[in-house]
Amino acid sequence: MSPTIAVIAPGAMGSGIARRLTEHGAAVPTLLDGRSAASRARAQAAGMQAADEAAVAGADIILSIVPPGEAAALAERLAPALRAATRKPVYVDCNAVNVDTVKAIAAIIAPTGSGFADGGIIGMPPVPGTPGPVLYLAGPAAKDLGVLAGLGLRIRVLDGPVGAASALKMSYAGITKGLTGLAAAMILAASRDGAAPALHAELAESQPQLLARFGKGLPDMYAKAYRWVAEMREIAGFLGPDDPARLIYEGMAGLFERLAADVAGEKQDIAALDAFLAIGKADAAA
Repeated sequence: MSPTIAVIAPGAMGSGIARRLTEHGAAVPTLLDGRSAASRARAQAAGMQAADEAAVAGADIILSIVPPGEAAALAERLAPALRAATRKPVYVDCNAVNVDTVKAIAAIIAPTGSGFADGGIIGMPPVPGTPGPVLYLAGPAAKDLGVLAGLGLRIRVLDGPVGAASALKMSYAGITKGLTGLAAAMILAASRDGAAPALHAELAESQPQLLARFGKGLPDMYAKAYRWVAEMREIAGFLGPDDPARLIYEGMAGLFERLAADVAGEKQDIAALDAFLAIGKADAAA
């Protein structure tokens, strides 16, 4: 009998993972009430099946893959159906949330009788011909999720409690997405005061790998900036109130909030970043 792996929700990562699961024979129900036409189209393309909360609670495994600010709300939404389910699934929170948040989500799920695993996804959404991201898992129920490896997902079980996978995700995202935010902030400042060409030239000479990374990472960030706001705040929370570095990530949240508004609005900051990345390309093409 094919396993049933619920995936909530059909965003870029959720639909990509769902497609990988359906390609390997799994049934993948999801919640589509209130979702946009684009989300519904992604779900259909990935082979996901529209379901209600009771049907989702009847899955073997539930993968929660939502924006970090929605992770606890999803657990609250599904808790009554999980409590009523006669056969309990394992609930896996795969979201970019800090350790305290994932423990709070585990506390929501615990009274339902369902198993719980802490998950952290590192990598881009899976596409055909690529191995896809790694799903790190932690907590007592992580050992029960080996079926996912047979369904095309790359999983790595950490020897640690609930919170270990989220700590890894926070640390990794703090470095990688933090670097993207730092680059955006400094490029915009240099552009404002007439130093963009000189900064580009210096990076090209002394830090070519960084410049190449920014050339890909900055444009890729534009459409995701709104999602990164809550993630930066989760990273700040992960560092804790007494760590002065938390201020870096609170500032990053404000930066991505500004960039997200710019993407949806006049695109002045985006134009400045694009202009910086374009420096030297015209000469190289000539």
